[in-house]
Amino acid sequence: MARVIVDVMPKQEILDPQGQAVAKALPRLGFSGISDVRQGKHFELEVDDLVDDATLEKIASSLLSNPVIEDFVIRRVS
Repeated sequence: MARVIVDVMPKQEILDPQGQAVAKALPRLGFSGISDVRQGKHFELEVDDLVDDATLEKIASSLLSNPVIEDFVIRRVS
């Protein structure tokens, strides 16, 4: 078994209202020096060693993300 991490983020050109809300709240809570926040999704998958990268790409692009408005990064970790 292997562990795979898939991080999904809105594309840079896509408005991120949740990230903007967090960015606006930080100064009110006493945190300074943070100019932008982007919010995304983080998935951890336990996969059989036989699951190849092409299959992981299909999973990420068809189920875990919306490729029209989101980018994703796939990492295998030990």
